Amino acid sequence: MTRDPNKVILGMSGGIDSSVAAGLLVEQGYNVIGITIKTYRYEDVGGNVGNDSSCCSLDGINDARKVAMQFDFPHYTVDFSEVFRSKVINYFIQDYLDGNTPNPCVRCNRTIKWEEMLRKADALGAEFIATGHYAEIGFDASSGRRWIRRSRDEQKDQSYMLWSVRQEHLSRTLFPLSGFTKERSRSEGARLGLDFSNKGESFEICFIPDNDYRRFLRDNVDDLNQKVAPGDIILDGTVIGKHEGFPFYTIGQRKGLGIAHSEPLFVLDVLPETNTVEVGLEGKLYHNALTAHSVNLQKVAELSEPQRFNVKIRYKDAGAPGICWVNDEGTLHVRFDEPRKAIARGQSVVVYDGDDVVGGGVIDTFFTV
Repeated sequence: MTRDPNKVILGMSGGIDSSVAAGLLVEQGYNVIGITIKTYRYEDVGGNVGNDSSCCSLDGINDARKVAMQFDFPHYTVDFSEVFRSKVINYFIQDYLDGNTPNPCVRCNRTIKWEEMLRKADALGAEFIATGHYAEIGFDASSGRRWIRRSRDEQKDQSYMLWSVRQEHLSRTLFPLSGFTKERSRSEGARLGLDFSNKGESFEICFIPDNDYRRFLRDNVDDLNQKVAPGDIILDGTVIGKHEGFPFYTIGQRKGLGIAHSEPLFVLDVLPETNTVEVGLEGKLYHNALTAHSVNLQKVAELSEPQRFNVKIRYKDAGAPGICWVNDEGTLHVRFDEPRKAIARGQSVVVYDGDDVVGGGVIDTFFTV
């Protein structure tokens, strides 16, 4: 099917940001089709399924439909629950069972909000997809490369979560809130006649609306107690207690260890192969090097020579300087100038050149050199 450059598929959660994006796209003359993705079956996820702060709640679907009616464009709810379980939920569960700390939003952005949405755009003859993300897209005409840039609103910036979006997907992406702050979005919403009086912010993982991943694992993993039976908590090679199951512990965790000690102890590592949780003093949480897999480069086509960049190891991380390069096997290496606290396997490492996303990957080792 021929794609119409004036037609755009807008991902709609029913929240403030995607609703304002809808109004702006209509004002700009685009032929908008609203899509709300159903990513999970409510009877499967458990927890507080009526929580309307979840981006995929029933209330969110209804609110998105109302906005589409207000601006007079079609709206569809698309059931992606099977592919979402296959590509996001199963990954999330397996990563915890592997002793990692997964980042499902990054996986969802690439595999669902871009790959699956673009398939839907192709089916409907649309050239573009749009979202309400707070981010910008940079472009270099000489190289033809596109990349994510930080939002002007530091508190709402979502560039960290978008490092895995590929070149061919960025070329078909619109961010109507590019350059916006949250305050401006609310102001634009008022101008557009949108009612946000009952809207808060969404913070939890969408398929865990009660924000209790431990409960989610217990409900969704058959024979979890046999697979992750209680094991040893180890301090400097000595057993000092028992854990309740290694997936329930994350690197950097201090509370909930159930151990009395003269000084505060933190989780240093989770070791599924020996069914142990290693703890220690805070100073042992610091390391100055890491490697990452599943690397996606945005601003540059290759990074074979070591270069200095600012590097984030978690969403709310301010970042820190370090030397970065990608070897012949596609592994990203980072050497920080100063040790970083609580580097965690499974989390994203994102490399920045100023406000521009150079690329990123999924952390698989951390160490000190």
